[in-house]
Amino acid sequence: MATKCGNCGPGYSTPLEAMKALPLPFLPTLPSLLPAFYRAGPREEIVYLPCIYRNTGTEAPDYLATVDVDPKSPQYCQVIHRLPMPNLKDELHHSGWNTCSSCFGDSTKSRTKLVLPSLISSRIYVVDVGSEPRAPKLHKVIEPKDIHAKCELAFLHTSHCLASGEVMISSLGDVKGNGKGGFVLLDGETFEVKGTWERPGGAAPLGYDFWYQPRHNVMISTEWAAPNVLRDGFNPADVEAGLYGSHLYVWDWQRHEIVQTLSLKDGLIPLEIRFLHNPDAAQGFVGCALSSTIQRFYKNEGGTWSVEKVIQVPPKKVKGWLLPEMPGLITDILLSLDDRFLYFSNWLHGDLRQYDISDPQRPRLTGQLFLGGSIVKGGPVQVLEDEELKSQPEPLVVKGKRVAGGPQMIQLSLDGKRLYITTSLYSAWDKQFYPDLIREGSVMLQVDVDTVKGGLKLNPNFLVDFGKEPLGPALAHELRYPGGDCSSDIWI
Repeated sequence: MATKCGNCGPGYSTPLEAMKALPLPFLPTLPSLLPAFYRAGPREEIVYLPCIYRNTGTEAPDYLATVDVDPKSPQYCQVIHRLPMPNLKDELHHSGWNTCSSCFGDSTKSRTKLVLPSLISSRIYVVDVGSEPRAPKLHKVIEPKDIHAKCELAFLHTSHCLASGEVMISSLGDVKGNGKGGFVLLDGETFEVKGTWERPGGAAPLGYDFWYQPRHNVMISTEWAAPNVLRDGFNPADVEAGLYGSHLYVWDWQRHEIVQTLSLKDGLIPLEIRFLHNPDAAQGFVGCALSSTIQRFYKNEGGTWSVEKVIQVPPKKVKGWLLPEMPGLITDILLSLDDRFLYFSNWLHGDLRQYDISDPQRPRLTGQLFLGGSIVKGGPVQVLEDEELKSQPEPLVVKGKRVAGGPQMIQLSLDGKRLYITTSLYSAWDKQFYPDLIREGSVMLQVDVDTVKGGLKLNPNFLVDFGKEPLGPALAHELRYPGGDCSSDIWI
């Protein structure tokens, strides 16, 4: 799926090239004006996603699933390969690449390894997907003791490849489970632990996700909570105690140090962060889960950074739930490669949304689809007051399967025309908020996207049911395409 040329490295030269925009000199320079008929990126044929057994009652290792998503294939919508990890209760979560489009100019680099940090055990698994893409195999295991000894970090989350050829992984805490937002640096060839990216003693108080934009000499990181706070479930008292994050950390990319801390108004639990894909852009968005807001961050003329709320999902007054008000709980966000559309999932309310961000300061809702959630008709939760809906949505049934949970991790095809969705957030929180997920397993769904006018439509013929896995129901999480995607690749 990656671009082929004589002197090219992995990935694509630009985000628009990843969408397969024709390289004609008269194409508009503003991505939002790119005509829809130029959008014809290579169609994904398989996806990789980690499947988790921790907290499910099944004593089996987490595994990497390979799913066939080619409609022409006789194995369409099937798990065609499972690679079990050699340990129990790792809690695989997110993944990244050994190299990506940030190394496009280096012909010696090749995207052949998928890096899977473990959120709970702190192990890092390096998986060979290059030798046999449809049957990955384990390449290397980096044990927690190596990370503890060289970095004093643990509870690992986001993995990004760097233009230097290194791999950088964010942490949520230290070895004891206290908050510590640092970054583990791996050699991209040997996968040896090199140490921390940040200067000694320079970690953020809390950590989670990050994105870098070298042309502006900046990286921005987010924060969830200390591992000891979130590990076993959500306690509202911890919010009252101020134990959940509400800040963004602005880092000097060259000096590897925090230069500014942004306090988020209506911004509790800022999780996934995305700069615009255009490497010249000095703005982006972050999804704040508990406050259910999308915040836009941007660079000021003087070189400092600011943040403003641009989307608010109102809470619903409810009966029969943990609290009297239920937030949407925005848990994942994506930007299309042309920087025209923003997508996010409300894991608790159960809806997937599409916004036109041609004007980033004024996102415009263009698509909304309910895919399960906590407020469906016939469930234990009664909605008493709702600013958005006139009635509670119907339960989602796809190919005879009633979907448990709500839309959570999302991934967009390179051409922007298909969204893939999984329904598990994190095993301990799944168990607390959606017990049916533990019993029935998560699912993978696919939504068709209108890239011209905007709009979302569920594909009724697509379902991957992880409730029918050989060892028992599993919790599937983040999705990756072999050739990279809009949340794994950064252009420089």
